[in-house]
Amino acid sequence: MDTTSGSGGGATRRCFVAAVSGAGLAGALAACGGGEPGGGEGPSGGKELGPAGEIPVGGGKVFADDKVVVTQPEKGEFKAFSAVCTHAGCLVSGVKDSVITCDCHGSRFSAADGSVQEPPATKALPPVGVEVDGGRLRLT
Repeated sequence: MDTTSGSGGGATRRCFVAAVSGAGLAGALAACGGGEPGGGEGPSGGKELGPAGEIPVGGGKVFADDKVVVTQPEKGEFKAFSAVCTHAGCLVSGVKDSVITCDCHGSRFSAADGSVQEPPATKALPPVGVEVDGGRLRLT
């Protein structure tokens, strides 16, 4: 188990500490995930996230439990990306003025396409399928 890697699917140092300090391996794996950079599995398709009306134009919302960030770059156009920062695996913190921000190290991403706007991240946030169904956001 890689405990120091910030990318490549390894667990974070925090997750490793939880595992060895009594949380147990199963609990630590459940809490920390395991497939994607940042230690989390990707969002699952078909899950309803909530009302599309909660996503402001030029802004967005981070769905931390689902590790997804949904944006609305233009009225009626919804985009979704992995909320796991490609730099060190932290969850992005929010969306404002068409920019997705990660407060861990200051990376910034475009709310329109997930591309890096400001390092230290060097890779875009991976896109995630999202649709609006009856006014509700749903992962696809």
